Amino acid sequence: MFQVKLSLPNTDPAMVLDVLTSCIMWFFYALIPCLLIDGVAVLTAPQNLSVQSTNMKHLLTWSPVVVPGEIIDYFVEYQGEYESLYMSHIWIPSSWCSPTENPECDITDDITATVLYNLRVRATLGSQTSAWSTLKHPFNRNSTILTPPGLEVSKDGFHLVIKLEDLGPQFEFLVAYWRREPGAKEHIKMVRNGGVPVLLETAEPGAAYCVKAQTFVKAIGRHSAFSQAECVKLQGEALSLALALFAFVGFVLILVVVPFSIWKMGRLLQYSCCPVVVIPDTLPGVTLEGVSLVTSSWP
Repeated sequence: MFQVKLSLPNTDPAMVLDVLTSCIMWFFYALIPCLLIDGVAVLTAPQNLSVQSTNMKHLLTWSPVVVPGEIIDYFVEYQGEYESLYMSHIWIPSSWCSPTENPECDITDDITATVLYNLRVRATLGSQTSAWSTLKHPFNRNSTILTPPGLEVSKDGFHLVIKLEDLGPQFEFLVAYWRREPGAKEHIKMVRNGGVPVLLETAEPGAAYCVKAQTFVKAIGRHSAFSQAECVKLQGEALSLALALFAFVGFVLILVVVPFSIWKMGRLLQYSCCPVVVIPDTLPGVTLEGVSLVTSSWP
């Protein structure tokens, strides 16, 4: 067995420092080509992609790419089941977010079917472009969170009126209402649109009624939980009787006053247009015979 012993002469510390500096510089310049693809510097890809979806509104978010003093643009693309199976896996730019400066994108208008969607994002800064970052788990809109609708209950005389939150054309509402008393029957009504007053029914005077509602989305076949019950009490019978009595008295007055007014007006018109002149039988100091003589002697 041979043993080789290598002995180095004493080296100058300055020389060692120069060698180390050269090695570091060589490593740095060797690393630069690894950060280039076709001569273009690569940014860090966006991270932590996720989708928050509530009431069929879908928002894609990600962690922003930070470059001090610079504004980063992001491009968002999606790929549905149809694009994946029948269009050679093509990716389609998002309607509103290609590009966008915000680290989020409203993809509601892009998600048009109840199927799985792949989503991806990349960052750009001038000629620099990051790699694509893809959502870890494909998104399906049937996972959206449905919340109970906003509900306003009011009264209009003896009518029970509600107004539901307008959540969009895909939403219908199932409304349950009942009289607030033990053993009361619950009634159900389907409301097609939100944002407009809806008359439920003509209720009994003086009674209290309660209403609750839930949303239903036919496109995904799901509904929300019911909202908290809202109750309102209608006006009582005493007030209704007073209103009825007032209406009756008014009607009677109209029946009496109107004919009398017409008769009175007719009399005034008669005296104004066609006065009645009464000729007395005799005039002071004149007899009928005198009138007759004067008339007969007139040439």
